Amino acid sequence: MLPKYSRVLLKLSGESLMGDRTFGIDPKMLESYAKEIKMITNIGVQVAIVIGGGNIYRGMNEAETGIERAQGDYMGMLATVINGMALQAALEKAGVSTRLQSAIKMEQVAEPYIRRKAIRHLEKGRVVIFGAGTGNPYFTTDTAGSLRAIEIDAEVILKGTRVDGIYSADPEKDATAVRYETLSFTEVIGKNLKVMDMTAFTLCQENNLPIIVFDINTSGNLLKVVTGKSVGTLVN
Repeated sequence: MLPKYSRVLLKLSGESLMGDRTFGIDPKMLESYAKEIKMITNIGVQVAIVIGGGNIYRGMNEAETGIERAQGDYMGMLATVINGMALQAALEKAGVSTRLQSAIKMEQVAEPYIRRKAIRHLEKGRVVIFGAGTGNPYFTTDTAGSLRAIEIDAEVILKGTRVDGIYSADPEKDATAVRYETLSFTEVIGKNLKVMDMTAFTLCQENNLPIIVFDINTSGNLLKVVTGKSVGTLVN
């Protein structure tokens, strides 16, 4: 089985790790993701991952918490490192060699983010997990995903979600919502579809980096995506 893409960046939300829980990490979800990721490394795909932290901490309303936005964002970045460590442990248990790199220095648990080193790890067949977002407040993990994908010369961003692509409306709320097979960047903006935040989306558009939004929770979907099967929605 030959892959269509040789190097990808997989973007996962922190919420996806919760499974049926309302908070934290479900070990079954970690095991499932590790299995899916191992399938694509087995056919020679180089994999980098950016994971959110919303299952542990989501930047809350400053008026409610009294925590200023920048401080809250740094707390969120630390949550992504916790998720990165959990995913790293699950991948290593599944027999996949990994490296965790953090945009905020914490040498005891992760390497500092160094672009050339990350690329070298990928070339050696290691899965590289990027933690702590961009290392700056006011930027989402979507933006971190777009930025890292461009820096490491990934061919595509794979945005793993719980829905099977991009719809004209929220399919969980609107039964008449229509799923798109392909969209251009211009169409996404024109139809005001929420694929990523605008900073992340514009980075992809300006660098001609395609995005595939797909359901990561269906077993085998990740493998189908990297081998060029029509799964989810392609934005290019």
